[in-house]
Amino acid sequence: MSRIGKRPINIPAKVQVAIDGQHVAVKGPKGELSRVLPEQVIIEQEGETIVVKRRDESRAARQRHGLSRTLVANMVDGVSQGFQRRLEIQGVGYRASVQGRNLILNVGYSHPVQIDPPEGVQMAVENNTNVIVSGIDKEIVGNIAAKIRAVRPPEVYKGKGIRYAGEVVRRKAGKAGKK
Repeated sequence: MSRIGKRPINIPAKVQVAIDGQHVAVKGPKGELSRVLPEQVIIEQEGETIVVKRRDESRAARQRHGLSRTLVANMVDGVSQGFQRRLEIQGVGYRASVQGRNLILNVGYSHPVQIDPPEGVQMAVENNTNVIVSGIDKEIVGNIAAKIRAVRPPEVYKGKGIRYAGEVVRRKAGKAGKK
């Protein structure tokens, strides 16, 4: 039995959950999310909790049990609290700014890089070097943060580039370090 899958999901006070077969809709103070879960799982609301169960013991059902529970839990967390990812920009002259909804990155290219966020994702910049991506859908917030990091990933010699907050970049010795 999946250790993650058998844990119940607590529903906060201001969140409403509507279950219609495999379709789950969650509405809360920050917004509304919906998703269709795989056929191999059964989702039930028992009072103030949601329980995800398997239809049978097939391999596909076992694989999707914990996944489905985590997806629903992330939906509940997203509409009640929201998610955010922080990124740090390191490098001389590297900086970020927000124009309207778009993020503008100046990270050593001959041109500034513009990133257009999808609907439901907000971007903020602190001190020209800290970018905050926030929204209610964890998957979309993580994908946008990964796209921003991919513009200029941290390099291993000087550590310049865009990294997640708290990410440790392994450094290599340069030419002088070889003997």
